[in-house]
Amino acid sequence: MLSVSSLVIFGLTLQSRVSATILQNGQVKPTNYLDTRVDSSAYLFTTYPANATEISYKGRWDSKHVSWWSAPGIKFGYTGQTVAISFGNLTTNGVLVAYRISGLDWSFTNVTGKSTHLLVSPSTPGAASAGPISPWTFEMRVTNWAFGVQIEAVHVAAGERLIKLPDFDRRIEVIGDSLAAGMYTSYEGLSNEPEPWDFSKSPPADLVIINIGTNDRNAHNNVSTFAYIDALTKIIQGVHGKWPKAQVIVMSLWLGFYQSGNTYFPNAPQGWVSEVSQMVNWFNSDYLRDPVVYDGVTKKSFKADRSQVGAFVHYFNTTGIMQHNDIGPQWHPTDVGAIKVASHLQQFIRVKFGWDLHATGPEVFHDTQYWNDEPGY
Repeated sequence: MLSVSSLVIFGLTLQSRVSATILQNGQVKPTNYLDTRVDSSAYLFTTYPANATEISYKGRWDSKHVSWWSAPGIKFGYTGQTVAISFGNLTTNGVLVAYRISGLDWSFTNVTGKSTHLLVSPSTPGAASAGPISPWTFEMRVTNWAFGVQIEAVHVAAGERLIKLPDFDRRIEVIGDSLAAGMYTSYEGLSNEPEPWDFSKSPPADLVIINIGTNDRNAHNNVSTFAYIDALTKIIQGVHGKWPKAQVIVMSLWLGFYQSGNTYFPNAPQGWVSEVSQMVNWFNSDYLRDPVVYDGVTKKSFKADRSQVGAFVHYFNTTGIMQHNDIGPQWHPTDVGAIKVASHLQQFIRVKFGWDLHATGPEVFHDTQYWNDEPGY
């Protein structure tokens, strides 16, 4: 849920621009992204390869440094006032990325494969500010649900360097479909033929959020209640096998709304509400007496170590969070709908696990500052 920042228009002293088509309520939303492509041979850079230890990869990336699924990104510290990134030939041409420095607002640009993009320069607003965040940090996120980038190299000015930042204390993994990924929000959030995930390359997740099943509930797909609950059970057993200490949140499904006479009603009661709730209760009772984990690659189940098992599955009921105007025509949440669900989920996590919110100033969502300060109407 990101969009174009007015700052990006003045961010770099480059002339050509590219644009992307974004529909908002069926109308083309104005976009005006600066073309950040440069001829790298015209610059004196200190260059780091994609596998440099100073570069922290966030979200899902494969061994070729290609991004997958929703909102993957990179983050690092740097010295100087210049940051450029070279993208490999596996980059989807024209994919929109969001980027920012330290705690300043997001900016946006469309990137292409086999090209270098200058994203920070001395003329970038705020680039010369003196702290308080030190060292300066750079963060980039791929915004689109279905398109990805390949990182080839990261550049800073000659004589400058990248700095490895401390990692986050906790990790959250999201398992879901297009709803969880933010499809059809203004700047969505990639998924097609991924290579097998190497769990050993990342620390274990502390929390796994599962929001999947809306397409299964579609009558055209003819998925039975037994098949859905069995598959969801195996997903949780698979998570427990890979990350035995992780807590799991299962979100209830939202299936849109329908008008009946002079009001609207949710389709959510059709979303296996009682069956999912019963499954969660089973995981925290009978399952704990004889825990079993599932391997999704071998399709086999195994006995789990009882000493590591305690109640770990939690049910997040989304009923009442969204109303009919929070769902778009393609059955996906609007920007506001997605923000409402995310905000409630944040508070659920804070209350349930005692995790404090540490984002206390720099923007998270972009282009959502709506206001009306006109008193005369």
